[in-house]
Amino acid sequence: MSEMRLVVVGAAGRMGRALVRAVAEIEGARVCAAIERSGSEFLGQDIGELAGVGTLGVAVTDDALSAFAAADGVLDFTAPVASLEFAELAAQARIVHVIGTTGWAEDEDKPLFAAARHARIVKSGNMSLGVNLLAALVKKAAQALDADFDIEVLEMHHKHKVDAPSGTALLLGEAAAEGRQIPLAEHSVRSRDGITGARKSGDIGFATLRGGSVIGEHSVIFAGEGERIELTHRAEDRQLFAKGAVKAALWAFDKKPGFYSMADVLGLND
Repeated sequence: MSEMRLVVVGAAGRMGRALVRAVAEIEGARVCAAIERSGSEFLGQDIGELAGVGTLGVAVTDDALSAFAAADGVLDFTAPVASLEFAELAAQARIVHVIGTTGWAEDEDKPLFAAARHARIVKSGNMSLGVNLLAALVKKAAQALDADFDIEVLEMHHKHKVDAPSGTALLLGEAAAEGRQIPLAEHSVRSRDGITGARKSGDIGFATLRGGSVIGEHSVIFAGEGERIELTHRAEDRQLFAKGAVKAALWAFDKKPGFYSMADVLGLND
């Protein structure tokens, strides 16, 4: 097939530049447009030079509508409100929309399912192979271990991250809940402070750490009487998320419109 034409939104940000570098490294795709907000100091600059991959001849613009109309897909690690707007544009253009955006409020992403009637949407709280394999293992472990094993999700990220728990922590919590066949929303414990009483059987707890430049560390702990099982993933390079997003876009290029996850991309739902 010909090269997949990809738009990077939030292109001048840390993840945006990582996405541009990933596209430059992966065969079969090229950056055709780079989008930033109106008034950005980066408008008009070459996105390849900003990302450190040399001149690409693609100037940063705020005209998402025109960019989407001339593209095959979009890579999006922005914010929920922006991602919903981009999903509408992707649906109009009938292209691929890869969403790595985190920080979604409960049910905030519901409009994405409507957009997926026309777009091919791949959404995940984490785009890495390792994390999605970890989620599959967490689901299996939760199925195998009964309620005598308490489940806790521990995550740590850099001090600049604005949402908690992380999208990856929630992805892992959902995997554990699916394994136990319980709704996460009814069993999730996000904070503990003061006299909380004893831990309720069946709860899935979340603990959040923030500090320094940590890219991402996640552990799911199954704590039983006299033994503990810990499944852990440590991200050491932000590029792994960017590369996963590009691979997801290439995978979705010839798929039918629909709502997909990285588990679909990696064949973990088979």
